[in-house]
Amino acid sequence: MITATPTSAIPNVSRPEGSQRADIDLPATGDLTFCAAYLLAVTNTAKIWAVAQRELDKPEPPTSMPEYTLPGESRYQSTPASFWTSGFFPGSLYLIYERQRRWPSRTIQKPDIASLQRACKWWTEALHEQAHQKGTHDLGFLIQPWAQLAWELDEDVKSRDSLLVAARGLADRFEERVGAIRSWDTCFTKRYAFADPSKDFLVIIDNLMNRRLAEVATEHALTTLKSHVRADNSTCHVVNFDQGTGEIKERITNQGYSDESCWSRGQAWGITGFAQVYGWTKDPRFLAASKRLADYFLRRLPQDGVPSWDFDAPGPNKPRDTSAAMVAAYGLILLAEADPLQSRKYLASALRLVESVCRLSFSKPEARFVGVSPSGVPISDVGGHDTILLNATINNYEFAPRRWADHGLVYADYYFLRIGNKLLEMGLL
Repeated sequence: MITATPTSAIPNVSRPEGSQRADIDLPATGDLTFCAAYLLAVTNTAKIWAVAQRELDKPEPPTSMPEYTLPGESRYQSTPASFWTSGFFPGSLYLIYERQRRWPSRTIQKPDIASLQRACKWWTEALHEQAHQKGTHDLGFLIQPWAQLAWELDEDVKSRDSLLVAARGLADRFEERVGAIRSWDTCFTKRYAFADPSKDFLVIIDNLMNRRLAEVATEHALTTLKSHVRADNSTCHVVNFDQGTGEIKERITNQGYSDESCWSRGQAWGITGFAQVYGWTKDPRFLAASKRLADYFLRRLPQDGVPSWDFDAPGPNKPRDTSAAMVAAYGLILLAEADPLQSRKYLASALRLVESVCRLSFSKPEARFVGVSPSGVPISDVGGHDTILLNATINNYEFAPRRWADHGLVYADYYFLRIGNKLLEMGLL
């Protein structure tokens, strides 16, 4: 989701609060009212602010970022700023900031805009240098969640430049013989090891989420469509291409139940990724692909509506993955926007996912604002958990080097907040 548009053409978009409601066939239910109560709840802002506060009075900006809570625990574990998830917590801060800037009557005015803006800049200071990374495909996740809004809301030139640097770095990882951008240089599990990039060219379904580079984007997305989407419209996680010939060597998983199963978050990345590529290209092949993946995802949901970590994992008490639900719900909203004939279906499905997750996994007790600091900045109490949502699964693959499930996860919260902002932007909340 990195743009390579020339500097002069990058939009600085102001979306006024009174924007017209999107031309969408709304579900004839109370789903919007229920979801709005959770998506716009004060606890969401209070939790993000409570976590952010911990670093604001320190002498140096944070160099590690919140990623997950351990199973059974409530506080965030952090990872270095170079890790692929590091853009999501600052991105969540920026989403809260965006709400106050663009839709002030729909959100609590705590903390004040100036304090939020300072926090956003403080939390992203160490991330600008990550745009120069050369050994990763994750530049989109690292940079876009915060830098795009920094440019759109504040015309922050440093953030715009970080976007462009990251975009060029992604383009450098494109291999014409494969027709795709390399995801991982190497990969190691307890089952397999890929240590030589001259022989193996690894491309993952998540990689589709990082593309916004015109010709490279289109070719990469077409390759992903051909190589990762199965005949039944499920997806595989990792495709290993021969570096020399571009031919497929094998299809495997790195986070799902098995090589042949459907890892639910991978399916969700595909739904949203193809919907985004359609938005950039208007190529109907990508809209059709996103819809097919979405329909498969929706068919495989359990009765309570919250996906398991892998649709094909055995057993009655499979771990859930609320991050898969939120990524998919965001993609479904993009489909509702893109396809007027099926907007009602996809919007209703997105809202049902949000409602199901909120009923099962919205963390309690809720966070709240409890006072102000001597400098007048609001202070919040995080409540029971640092994360807004519970019941996510990073990786439950039996051969994974790190394996755990049923915990909070930063990008589940990020997409939960992003769904709220998208519905506000569309005039639906």
